[in-house]
Amino acid sequence: MKSMDRRRFLLASAATAALPTLRSFAQATTTPAATLKLHSDATGPRIPDNFIGLSYETNELTNPSFFSMENTALIEKFRTLSTNGVLRIGGNTSDIGYWKPTPTSPAPEIHVGGTGVGEPTSALAYSITPEAIHNLRGFLNRTGWTCIYGINLGTNTPGRAAQEADYVAKTLGHTHEKGKLEYFQLGNEPDLFKTHLRDPKTWSPELYMDEWLEEANAIRAIVPAARFGLPDTSGSPEWYAAIVTRLLTLTDPPTIAALTHHYYIGGPPSNPDMTIDHILAPSPRVALLAHDIREAAARLSAGEHKTVPYRMTEGNTCYRGGKPGVSDVFAASLWAADYLLNLACNGYAGVNLHGGTGEYVGNSLGGHLPGDEIVTAAHGDPSTHPHPYYTPIAHIGDNYIIEPVAYGMLFANNFAGATSFPIDFNPGSVNATAYAATLPTGQRVVALINKDAHQSLTLDLPNYRQGPTLAAPSLDSTHVTLAEPSGNHELSTLPPATAVLLYDSRP
Repeated sequence: MKSMDRRRFLLASAATAALPTLRSFAQATTTPAATLKLHSDATGPRIPDNFIGLSYETNELTNPSFFSMENTALIEKFRTLSTNGVLRIGGNTSDIGYWKPTPTSPAPEIHVGGTGVGEPTSALAYSITPEAIHNLRGFLNRTGWTCIYGINLGTNTPGRAAQEADYVAKTLGHTHEKGKLEYFQLGNEPDLFKTHLRDPKTWSPELYMDEWLEEANAIRAIVPAARFGLPDTSGSPEWYAAIVTRLLTLTDPPTIAALTHHYYIGGPPSNPDMTIDHILAPSPRVALLAHDIREAAARLSAGEHKTVPYRMTEGNTCYRGGKPGVSDVFAASLWAADYLLNLACNGYAGVNLHGGTGEYVGNSLGGHLPGDEIVTAAHGDPSTHPHPYYTPIAHIGDNYIIEPVAYGMLFANNFAGATSFPIDFNPGSVNATAYAATLPTGQRVVALINKDAHQSLTLDLPNYRQGPTLAAPSLDSTHVTLAEPSGNHELSTLPPATAVLLYDSRP
């Protein structure tokens, strides 16, 4: 098993490292030239400055020193990803946590059904304290990030939810009042409550909305400025239409800040189909989810006479903690770069990739990470791997380490604040994608992502110079570079398994 040194990745600048120009790479396979037509006179969605986001289990709050201003190493890694991102607190564990306002506050009875496989158990219930929320505010201040805060819907009462929301709102402050709280999220993946929290015979979007409105109304009775995101489903596009229809019937609805959903490519880690080839293949489901949530948001926006954004609030490569050799290697970098730019150009307000500490993601799955079994079976040591395997920022030993999937996030973050525009891109037989935008400076940028393991992408784009390039020795490598080229060069050939940013060089 490789040592932890394999995870000391290089985030290079022109001063510290230089990539060869892309013209100098030998083509693995000769293919006809791709075609790319830019429609820069047209305007697409503007990509928010805070598009980049991370998602963590609420269970992380049981360690008040984790999200705190004292955790300078983690703060530095957050700021490496973005100086104004969005932290989402939620996940499966959000529905077994309870508010404990004082040391003597009694613990409520928390009951969770189901098998405990892939979901938390009653024995893993935990408390959230004022200290954790106070420290979270210090962490957000130091990182420059804001927060989507998840509150238990699955095993909570409206009264306890309102007490927690009141303290959170007062401590974090609302972003529309220059604070750190974007909005509340009530419950996690309610479409899956039928597996462990509700009667599968009767559970529906309508019953969910009954419960959601009772809790939301209890919160806004105490926190009048409260804003909410929903439904935060695992996907289930049929839920959006039903929920928007219900919201539009209300004479005094809660303030909806965003429609939200999750996305994992597939899983679990034991699934033999969860391979590098699979995560890099085009996914029709991404387009389906984007279409359905965009349509729902447009209908809600028209009904409420304001723009309601939509966001992917939890997701990654392989559900249930990620798969070693797939989720923690360079292939995940290319997937993340492509996925984030795809959603950015489809009008999403942001993306939160899930990760955090292995213990707490393990708790969300019943107490362990399934990927550990794969590593152990291969006679490896799981402690040398990131936990969970898909996490953007790993905590190994005493170090916080930027993982491969985060390099794709860094690549995509070059589009933050830009305005996308449509393109016509034909890569031929090569598994490649392209995106384009106009930066706030007026300069145009094009991202080319070659996910093909064997074929180079041949493309001439006059007057565009090579910018940061995302590369690695192989798709299954854990050594990733995101570096500037050594000079001002135009693109001719993009090698297999490489992504590059090209900038308009005309004055």
